[in-house]
Amino acid sequence: MSESYGRTFSTYLSGGDLVMLPATIKDIREALPSAERAAFTEAVENAGAEDLLELLATWAERTRPDLIADKEAAFRRIAEGDFTGTVSEDEVAVLFNPGGRR
Repeated sequence: MSESYGRTFSTYLSGGDLVMLPATIKDIREALPSAERAAFTEAVENAGAEDLLELLATWAERTRPDLIADKEAAFRRIAEGDFTGTVSEDEVAVLFNPGGRR
């Protein structure tokens, strides 16, 4: 998950397509397959406040099987040594610390 705008999370598929995910408890619950809704409700009701954002983001991803399949395919590629489309540690450092300041 990368950003949250109002009532949606946004993230990207490995091909660069923007994916919008629900970001309220009600909207996530409604977007889940009916067989998963009770487990979602139980997880939310029993989560500590500090865990809620990550929990909601994880369940929001489960509303989009295509996103999960895309992530799993990317992890398989990386495990096989194919780093196409990934960002190196040095590139991350420049992105998050462009001036090199600590």
